[in-house]
Amino acid sequence: MNRTAPSDERVASLVRDAVAAPSMHNAQPWRFRYLRSSRIFEVWADFERAMPHSDPDTRGLHLGCGAALLNLRAAVVHEGWHPETRLLPDLTDRALLASVRLAGRTNDESGLDTLYPAIHRRHSSRYPFEERQIPEAVRDALVAAARAEGAALMFPTSWHLREVLELVQEAEARNIADPGSDQDLARWTRVDAPAVSTADDGVPHYAFGPRKRGGRAPVRDFAGARQVAGRDTADFEQTPQLALISTDHDRPQDWLRAGQAMQRVLLLATHEGLSSSFVTQPVEWTDLRWPLRDPTSGTGCTQVLLRLGYGPKGPGVPRRPVSEVLDIEP
Repeated sequence: MNRTAPSDERVASLVRDAVAAPSMHNAQPWRFRYLRSSRIFEVWADFERAMPHSDPDTRGLHLGCGAALLNLRAAVVHEGWHPETRLLPDLTDRALLASVRLAGRTNDESGLDTLYPAIHRRHSSRYPFEERQIPEAVRDALVAAARAEGAALMFPTSWHLREVLELVQEAEARNIADPGSDQDLARWTRVDAPAVSTADDGVPHYAFGPRKRGGRAPVRDFAGARQVAGRDTADFEQTPQLALISTDHDRPQDWLRAGQAMQRVLLLATHEGLSSSFVTQPVEWTDLRWPLRDPTSGTGCTQVLLRLGYGPKGPGVPRRPVSEVLDIEP
């Protein structure tokens, strides 16, 4: 059955849902193009928002764009369309990451419509979580969510968890002594009031969370050596619950799949009442990514490290206006 094409207002609304996705340092490294004649959305990388030091191969950029793609797919399903999706549809243009064609009605066998309400409720939380275990059934569902997008998810425990936490500490020690890391933080964090009130990207100080006083949870301190007036300190969990998302290969298409898996996992976690934050420090160092992998199989390329648990929800952070990231063409 033919359907009336969405209005420009509905197209903008779909992109507004897409850009609620997380991205490294909230850089929002994406652009969208909608082609009315073919009912196709295109997802483009905005390489001007890449981080040449922390993300030299643009792997993190692809993860963020993959997350936005998953949100777009969920929003399209919510509108009653089937999102016919292609990754890297034009290999001659590395900036064109994906296309999504509105292909008739959907019965949502994907389960994405169930996750749609979580899109605007999911925010990174850099607050202490409770020492409460995530139920096994929820863990299994999160594993299945990653698998649905072509990725694997595992929860490191015992000596593997200790090793992961040691790798995080090693990455943090390197970052302290690394001028490039400071440069990235300086560009993408907002500490002073004028910047916080006017910026539509980056991480504002009210989303930093408290400075860690104790605990073993790996939480990035976006303030670095800078002081933030009125910022509290807090003890974090002693037994953090971390999740590793990996892919079989380490190519741009794998990064996009991992980004979609990451976002599906985060939306499901939000739906199940969990809070979450990212642990990006060790995956920013090439030699530290490899030992993060699943030790039982010894294979897989780690793409994402998440911290999950029960705790305060994080605040929303700014988003660029849709008018700045969307072009609509005949």
